[in-house]
Amino acid sequence: MDIFQILVTYNKPWTVYEVKVFGLVLILVFLEGWKFLKKGKIGVSQFVAVLLMWCFLAVVYASTVFTRNPGTRQYELELFWSWKAVFHGSREMLKENILNVFLIMPVGLILPYIFNRKLKWYTGLITGIAVSFSIESLQLIMKRGLFEFDDIIHNSLGCMTGMLICQLVMRKKRKWSS
Repeated sequence: MDIFQILVTYNKPWTVYEVKVFGLVLILVFLEGWKFLKKGKIGVSQFVAVLLMWCFLAVVYASTVFTRNPGTRQYELELFWSWKAVFHGSREMLKENILNVFLIMPVGLILPYIFNRKLKWYTGLITGIAVSFSIESLQLIMKRGLFEFDDIIHNSLGCMTGMLICQLVMRKKRKWSS
């Protein structure tokens, strides 16, 4: 399944209520961030990064939890079960695993801008675990997907990798501009 098919298959359009809630929370995040910006507690790049993070996470949570149709409670507690399927020839599972690595990577790419400093590698990993665990838990509780540790592992590695890539690019950019 390609990314377009995944989006069309698993995501129904947002309802008016969902758009209103997203918009309201975005306005609240904007106003709170604006307050910090005006007090000089954060810079413009941090303000923009927080808004981007909110928008990105809203879309991710919407597509992985809130706009999915409820089904049955499903879970897979065996570690690396998806890789067993890959090693038995499942190309679809390989694609899904790779997409799960990339899913939360933008969170890691944005983190250094939010904190406006170099972060330890485990900050990206822990952030990825927290975001992914919350998604998986909501899927289980709301019966809107498969709770699995493999997704948490893949998402967390993607978040950490995104953060490390961002910091590497920022360091190279500083060297070139010196």
